[in-house]
Amino acid sequence: MKKLILAIAFWIGLYQVIAQTIYSKETEALITQVENNVSGRVKIEGESHNILDRMARYKVKGLSVAVIHNYEVVWAKGYGWADENEKRVVTTQTLFEPGSISKSLNALGILKLVQDKKLNLYTDINSYLKSWKFPYDSLSKNKKITLANLLSHSAGLTVHGFPGYDRESKIPTLPEILDGKKPANTPAVRSQFEPGLRFQYSGGGTTISQLILTDVTQQPYDKFIYENVFKPLGMENTFFTQPPPADKLSLVASGYRKNGNVVIGKFHVYPEQAAAGLWTTPGDLCKYIIETQLAYLGRSAKVLNEEMTKLRLTPYIDKSAALGVFIEERGGIKYFQHGAGNEGFRGQYYGSLEGGNGVAIFVNSDNGEILFELINSVASVYHWKDFYKPVLKKEIKVSETILQKYPGVYLFEGIIAEITKNEDSFYYWSDEINSKMHFTSDKDFFNVEFPTEKTFVYDASGNVTGFLRKLNGKDVPAAIKIIKVDSIKANPGQINGLGWHLLENKKYDDAINYLKRGVELAPNDLAIKCNLAHCYLFNNAYEKALRLYKDNIDLKNEAVSSMKEMIKQDFVYLKNSGFDTSLMDKIFFDLKLEIPEAYKPK
Repeated sequence: MKKLILAIAFWIGLYQVIAQTIYSKETEALITQVENNVSGRVKIEGESHNILDRMARYKVKGLSVAVIHNYEVVWAKGYGWADENEKRVVTTQTLFEPGSISKSLNALGILKLVQDKKLNLYTDINSYLKSWKFPYDSLSKNKKITLANLLSHSAGLTVHGFPGYDRESKIPTLPEILDGKKPANTPAVRSQFEPGLRFQYSGGGTTISQLILTDVTQQPYDKFIYENVFKPLGMENTFFTQPPPADKLSLVASGYRKNGNVVIGKFHVYPEQAAAGLWTTPGDLCKYIIETQLAYLGRSAKVLNEEMTKLRLTPYIDKSAALGVFIEERGGIKYFQHGAGNEGFRGQYYGSLEGGNGVAIFVNSDNGEILFELINSVASVYHWKDFYKPVLKKEIKVSETILQKYPGVYLFEGIIAEITKNEDSFYYWSDEINSKMHFTSDKDFFNVEFPTEKTFVYDASGNVTGFLRKLNGKDVPAAIKIIKVDSIKANPGQINGLGWHLLENKKYDDAINYLKRGVELAPNDLAIKCNLAHCYLFNNAYEKALRLYKDNIDLKNEAVSSMKEMIKQDFVYLKNSGFDTSLMDKIFFDLKLEIPEAYKPK
């Protein structure tokens, strides 16, 4: 009965729509088509997906989308919950925190200063930095980093992205973040190789551009971008203020994990505003997309003129990375696009350079798989030439006797995969993605979320020894089935990732076996030791857990996280995931650890 009530509440929430536009019959018909043809890279014969079905499949609480056709927003709509507990539904006014899409808007602000002759794209960044200087070393090989390098991810810098900060945490300054000093939770931003050599995504580099903007303008970052970018574009529901202003909190969506649990504190705070701190709606983001399309054609110049827009949309060093955007060609048409991923949020936008097509979609979930499925549907319904060309497959039913031979752990190219049976089907897990297996024969299967096709291999005794893999019709290294845990060797992080996955699914014995092997291979990896201690804790081996925590309590890893901090962060997550708090409470007491605010009862 409880499950039935929850299911009813979920579907009622999905169908609730308030403050949303009523469109013409023609537009409503197109919306219905988009909603009912959501599909991924592979389309299975006789199978179609509705947007609400896919949201339920991926445990996505809320979704917001806006569609551009012929240089106009032709419709925008929200689905599901902005906050499930508060029973706030997603509307077109709901604000999302779409992570790295921030970099596209940041680039507009930087290039506006370049257009106004206040910055030069090709000058040493230290010429503009006043409150902090980039510490060049031998890795840069006497080459200077420029703004063009920062905006195109060709500066050779470290720190891919940022996890943000709990709303109760002390927030570091930009210089503290760039130097990796407390209370920053990421390493220092430094050279990894010489600038201009090749593409390497770096949110750290984008954060340097943020500091340049504030040092040069002597204005708060959010104020400058609002006055010089958002206001001219009419993006009234968009801001970089971190955390969001109090009068906007009723519009802010709460972020959710892949398992459907809410992010502690509902959302994270990002002082790295240029890299990840944007709050906006798909409708507002479409105003930026349309202006970029018109400026590219010389038909508008609300922020950047035609020349600067074309420069911005020209790949620099890398074949696709331009200045704050990525250029992608499909069906002979070029698109500018950017994806996003903050804690509890995902997003993606596309805009065609010609023809006036585009889309922006946000979800308040760590699972963004639905984004591209919905983009595929929009592209199909609105006839984007050859944008979506699905692989068509026919699925068959395989007997349970045969299927029971397949579960286990597999290894290919240093990557770990696990096959398990869930309530409804068999699933293939790898790289934190749990994907349903679809069979085309007794031995052949594919996954919608992974591009390889796979064929199980048997030995002479009829035991499964692994599976062959093909990518686009070509053989790639096969997978072997792991029989002896003590013989496994995998890429860094893979065994720990499997251990955490098994821990989350309460398979403690298996998790302990793999994590012990992980410690053998990487004896200095604190994350593996911490997860192993967690498994002992919940597997009724309290003294083993306590001893392992104590032995490593004062150590730190390369990412400047200590065992103390890992325990606190993990316990907050595990409490929120329904694990036994009495055991965690006892560890806090015995280790004399300060209990984080996010763990305490509300």
